[in-house]
Amino acid sequence: MSKQVKDMLVAEYNRRFAKAKGGVVIDIRGLNSSTTTKLRGALRASGIRTTVVRTALAKAAFKGHPLSTLEPALTGSSAVLYGPESSVDIARAIVKLADGIPDLKFRGASFDGEYYDGKVGVEKLSKLPTREEALSSVLGVVKAPGARLLGIVKEIQERLERGETISKAS
Repeated sequence: MSKQVKDMLVAEYNRRFAKAKGGVVIDIRGLNSSTTTKLRGALRASGIRTTVVRTALAKAAFKGHPLSTLEPALTGSSAVLYGPESSVDIARAIVKLADGIPDLKFRGASFDGEYYDGKVGVEKLSKLPTREEALSSVLGVVKAPGARLLGIVKEIQERLERGETISKAS
């Protein structure tokens, strides 16, 4: 392959992965075309893109990019899964789909600059909370004391409206 063609592929990878903050690398060797087509279709329906990459060119394109942490996973025939969602959502989707595809191999994943190796790493990533889930959890913890206080004030108000006296607990 000529240098010009390689440069064109690197430029295309840069364009495709420009907005990706993380991704998952899988090995789709050994899968028949019908399984691969179904897998890609199911991922596409979730907004996840699949790109089979030339490893040396992908490594060159990922330099200085959040996907550079995927370099250890880029060996042999590799497909990179990426999308607008978090890597956690991508890992959840592919782990769920992999149950029906025994020949699918996980190479690794990248999330927040951290590398998750192999099947164990991708499954671990799939169990992490997404940003939205983590924020809602934190918000619940922050709101809990206020909600409890509001409940106490409401109870006092209801007792006073019923004409009961409020005594100080000893």
